[in-house]
Amino acid sequence: MTDTVKKMDTKSSPKNAISKVPEVLLKKRKLYADLKAKRLRSQVQATKNKKFKRLVIFKRAEKYVSEYRKKERDLIRLKRSAKVRNNYHVEAEPALAFVMRIRGIRGVHPRVKQVLRLFRLRQINNGVFVKLNKATVQMLRIAEPYIAWGYPNLKSVRELVYKRGFGKVNKQRMPLSDNSVIEKSLGKQDIICMEDLVHEIFTVGENFKKATNFLWPFKLNNPKGGWRKKANHFADGGDFGNREQYINQLLRKMV
Repeated sequence: MTDTVKKMDTKSSPKNAISKVPEVLLKKRKLYADLKAKRLRSQVQATKNKKFKRLVIFKRAEKYVSEYRKKERDLIRLKRSAKVRNNYHVEAEPALAFVMRIRGIRGVHPRVKQVLRLFRLRQINNGVFVKLNKATVQMLRIAEPYIAWGYPNLKSVRELVYKRGFGKVNKQRMPLSDNSVIEKSLGKQDIICMEDLVHEIFTVGENFKKATNFLWPFKLNNPKGGWRKKANHFADGGDFGNREQYINQLLRKMV
């Protein structure tokens, strides 16, 4: 009986033996484990970077708000001091303008077409930010019967960028749904978020040209209630020409 048990044990022993794992499979497992660990480390680092960047953006936004408020307070103070002395405070000439096309260009002079092309106003109700200097003012006068323009305030600039803002990435129109879109294109200019972009445009900073070139021309709606008369100047009860600060009222109806 014992002999038979011994024989059965010897027969079953090779079946219960541990099978050897091929070396190729072991290497593959180790590679997958390393890749998983590397992925986890990168995810942890990405979350840390995201939190830090969010804090930086928040601090920058606070700094910009305090800068805008200080500018407003200084303007009020200067006006009050001038009034006390029975005088007037003359503000500095605006450096920023918002230009939009309101009419077609069929049958017009080639110079007007060239100006509108330089301003990137290829469609009706397209709008762009323009830095005001001697050259741009002359260009605006050439194309004046076909455009409406004026001096936007901070609220208008912010609404246009947040509500109607699209960026130009690889010659494609991309929505500004994430700050990473701005950072990839304008990170070298230290513009990493929406508030940086708004600040650079509103203050007409050093990188104004790159910021405006990054923005796709704004596509606006027709104003609520319609236009008054496109063939007449704004001063004569029409629509084209310089509206100065009244461009903000028009933008509220079009954004």
